[in-house]
Amino acid sequence: MAEEKKAVKPKKATTAKAEAKPKAAAKPKTSVKKDAPVKKAAAKPAARKTKASPVNAELRYRMIEVAAYYLAEKDGFAGSPVEYWIAAELQFNK
Repeated sequence: MAEEKKAVKPKKATTAKAEAKPKAAAKPKTSVKKDAPVKKAAAKPAARKTKASPVNAELRYRMIEVAAYYLAEKDGFAGSPVEYWIAAELQFNK
């Protein structure tokens, strides 16, 4: 009988990178009490209050103009336009 040769697999060559990586150390186990109070998450900071954007002069004028017109219309246009304007400004400034 002829002797059979067993195929021998060559060992893989180790690289420098594989050797340079340190093995991770086992983390110590920490015991947790079951009755321990649960820490609450930190409270969110209060939302910032933003001021209403200032109305520019032209927009303010137009708003007062419309308000004065509706006041005059409600009164039947019987009064002075200046009085309606002043009343509208007082409503707008509240």
